[in-house]
Amino acid sequence: MEKERVFVVVIGADQKGIIARISTLLFENGANIEDVQQKVMDGTFVMTMLADVSGAKVGLAGLRKALEECGAAMGLTVMVHNEAVIKAMHRV
Repeated sequence: MEKERVFVVVIGADQKGIIARISTLLFENGANIEDVQQKVMDGTFVMTMLADVSGAKVGLAGLRKALEECGAAMGLTVMVHNEAVIKAMHRV
């Protein structure tokens, strides 16, 4: 099965449990986190995850909706970008 990878970007006020809730949501929906970077800059939490969603139980649209709802419940902005689209946009 070919991988379908997405970038999950999370931005907002730093608080306990962000990584736990986002990674648990991805796991419970059949996605696999392949890479993650996170940083807190002057009280603002910024995280980028690269996740393989080819096994997602709810499909990409359902996963995107679930992530956005999870983020909204925590006062965070969560964006999901398809890796292939990002690479195509930056191809020279």
